[in-house]
Amino acid sequence: MRTPFRIAGHEFTHAELVVVELHDEAHRGRGEACGVYYRGDGRQRMMEQVQSVAREIREGTDRVALQALLPACGARNALDCALWELEAQRAGSPVWQLAGLETVHPLPTVFTIGLDTPEAMAARALEMTHATALKLKLAGDGVDDARLVAVRTARPDVWLGVDANRGFTVHSLGRLLPMFAEVGVSLIEQPLPVGCEDDMRSIDTRIPLAADESVQDIPDLARLVGLFDIVNIKLDKCGGLTRALAMAAEARRLGFRVMVGNMTGTSWSQAPAFVLGQHCDYCDLDGPTFLAVDRTPAVFYSEGLVHCTDEVWGM
Repeated sequence: MRTPFRIAGHEFTHAELVVVELHDEAHRGRGEACGVYYRGDGRQRMMEQVQSVAREIREGTDRVALQALLPACGARNALDCALWELEAQRAGSPVWQLAGLETVHPLPTVFTIGLDTPEAMAARALEMTHATALKLKLAGDGVDDARLVAVRTARPDVWLGVDANRGFTVHSLGRLLPMFAEVGVSLIEQPLPVGCEDDMRSIDTRIPLAADESVQDIPDLARLVGLFDIVNIKLDKCGGLTRALAMAAEARRLGFRVMVGNMTGTSWSQAPAFVLGQHCDYCDLDGPTFLAVDRTPAVFYSEGLVHCTDEVWGM
């Protein structure tokens, strides 16, 4: 990471990535996975899972069959995305066309500010002149109101969301809600720990609530109806673009709005998520901005938008 990145209960100094490349005589496909750190889905585990299905992949397993070979995990994400790009190269069409889209367009994305002192978070907000939407990491530690005031004072112009990464209690969230309303918070992401979803019923807020850690895959959606307004779909959580597209469709059917997120990978992680993002209401694809180095060519950011050309991935 360019600098340590903090959220409630965790600090990141590196991004551990697994890359899968699939080749035939004339084509190649690439997929990148970060895994899901709080599920123990790290580098070693992902490598072992990829190797466990290597024979089936060499024998020609396709994306549909892959869904039954591995559970939702980073390894399946990397393999699935590599299969998408391999298929696109063979067809001579970009992945987004194979996914049924007529065109793609740049996406307005939030830019995240990691957990820090109020002064440091406000300074970071001032540096992010390219951002029109900010998401603040909060902790439920008694300092969040000062963080909010500092950032809003620094950037009165931006759309503002907050993400607690399971760090609030019903009490601490209730205490903060008047401040959220005062400074104009437009989204509250994953306020309570996983397993406490039913406690959301006691929270009286008109601010949209988004589920992240509480929603990993399609089977999690139905039980969250009436508790959250938005679900954050990440390819590393649900196991690839194939599953993510199906998950977005099911979320829509159940009445959710949809967000695309990321686990802080390079542009090879953002590009498949960019395809999913064409179907989404909210976009959080700022992962490469936290890294000391990115791929070339890479996604790029301007005027609050993330841009991703076919040359990055998927063609």
